Amino acid sequence: MYRERASRIPGAVVWARTLEPGAVAPVLPDGCMDLLWRDGELLVAGPDTRAYVPDAAGPRYAGVRFAPGAGPAALGVPAHELRDRRVPLAALWPGAEVRRAAERIGQAPDPAAALEALALARAGEPDPLMRAVAARLAEGRPVAETAAAVGLGARQLHRRSLDAFGYGPKTLARVLRLQRALALVWRGVPYAEAALAAGCADQAHLAREMRALTGTTLSGYARAAKSATPTPSGSWSVA
Repeated sequence: MYRERASRIPGAVVWARTLEPGAVAPVLPDGCMDLLWRDGELLVAGPDTRAYVPDAAGPRYAGVRFAPGAGPAALGVPAHELRDRRVPLAALWPGAEVRRAAERIGQAPDPAAALEALALARAGEPDPLMRAVAARLAEGRPVAETAAAVGLGARQLHRRSLDAFGYGPKTLARVLRLQRALALVWRGVPYAEAALAAGCADQAHLAREMRALTGTTLSGYARAAKSATPTPSGSWSVA
């Protein structure tokens, strides 16, 4: 069972999931970072450039999914240092603090709410410029146009994107475009229509991006989505 709600942290989502045996499925790239609680353990999921398949799953999860670019301000580490990684929170924060927090969250009636409180206590203000970059790319604006709109050169935008998102703006644009397409596919929109609406040149372009970023196919995603409970971002498993 999966449930989520908007967080008190701007742009973030608080979610919780109880896994049934055999319910683990790939987590697809979405441009986000997550603070996770997994049956007593606190973890951080960095931004992905490919599908992530958990190698072991505990039955209970809670998470705070930060909007693209917002994770570093809350977690205190540049996003590129966690790209395609899952790391213990104790590797980033003082170990004693993490142990106390994990115990407190595990004893809470609502671990997701307790995890959100932990994130709120640490949440800083994301870089407003990079927040604007993420918003424009999420709308499908070209990278060059976005750089000009926020007043950054190509090299400056790339460097700041690595810190904020974990990868350059072109990769973020591809990830967000794929997510737009997958949201449409999940709602039953034909592949060709979803591709064009999301900003791909055609269905073949979308299929290539799907294979490159997730290692699966559009039909494979559609089949899995029918038997799972996806999140709005198109991932339907734990982070």
